[in-house]
Amino acid sequence: MVQKRKIKLKKPAVILLRIFGSILVIVLVAFFFYFYQINTLCELGYSKEASKNILFSWKKDYVMSIGENKTLNAAFESDDYLEKYLENYANIKYQNHKNLIKNINLLLKKGYSNSNISMILAHGSDADVFEFAKRDKVRYLEEFYSLDYAKLSYYDRYLHYSDETGEDEETTVLFVNLDMDKNDYEDALVVKEFSSDMLVNKHRKLTEKFEPKDLVKIDSKYASDDMKASKVAIEAFKKMASDASKDGLGIVINSSYRSYQDQVDICNSYKDLYGEGYVQKYVAQPGYSEHQTGLAFDIGSTSSKIFAQSKEYEWMQENAYKYGFILRFPKKYESITGFRSEPWHYRYVGKKIANYIHSENITLEEYYVKFLDK
Repeated sequence: MVQKRKIKLKKPAVILLRIFGSILVIVLVAFFFYFYQINTLCELGYSKEASKNILFSWKKDYVMSIGENKTLNAAFESDDYLEKYLENYANIKYQNHKNLIKNINLLLKKGYSNSNISMILAHGSDADVFEFAKRDKVRYLEEFYSLDYAKLSYYDRYLHYSDETGEDEETTVLFVNLDMDKNDYEDALVVKEFSSDMLVNKHRKLTEKFEPKDLVKIDSKYASDDMKASKVAIEAFKKMASDASKDGLGIVINSSYRSYQDQVDICNSYKDLYGEGYVQKYVAQPGYSEHQTGLAFDIGSTSSKIFAQSKEYEWMQENAYKYGFILRFPKKYESITGFRSEPWHYRYVGKKIANYIHSENITLEEYYVKFLDK
């Protein structure tokens, strides 16, 4: 039987092997420790890229003391990160802007406080903030931007309108956001999409080709002539008329959808009868009439020729919002709506919005500015 020989390493080889093994163990421990640290930061809410930069900048303890912070995460992801602004980043409210950290740096350099920068970021887009950062420091941001719906890009317009009219900040922001610092029917925003919450007035217009997407014929039971309207609006009206009849009242539609051309004809008719001045003051120009949306109805009473003096009018005042309708042009809000009072003109906006407008006693314009104008 052949006896196996044992291989004996020479002493230098043993030493080298032990050194190599030690190094390998150290590397493996460091590797697993590194990924443990990365994982800890990721679980806290930081991205892998940010976590890596946090570790290599020796800021892990600071970040762990702060906890999850989206602005810090963006800072450690960004090439614009400046260590001297680390605590500022942690105390500035995050906004999803492409150049968030770059813009924050510009604003900090201008001397804005963390709270002011948070306010600036919250009221504008990435581009708006960049443009705003170019100007001299604004001293009294809170005058306008304490209002959630104030727009950063409108600062000069707010300032000019306030100086010209003497209006308070809230009125100024409302009116400028509605473009009421511009002349009626000039430079109007084109409304392209049909929706029950769309806003059409002297500064929001429809094109000549616009037509409601759900336009249907109205049953003669509810309208005096061959009329059409948005299906969603007429279905709500039918339910409202039915419930009014249970209370012994009768409401009908005297006017509903009118096309762009219909409004042209109406304007010409009134112009022939009363003159251009009357049309400019009391009649909506083509494209600026809510009737083109198919969501607006001029409502009449079956028991009275004067709707505002009828029991049906009183019933509508108390109940219309339950069906998604609002009195569109109340007398006390003519300065906001831009149109004279029309007690017969009701607009379908849906139950949610109608309930809010009714409970808060505001106009569609105010609701639009606060919640829809993004």
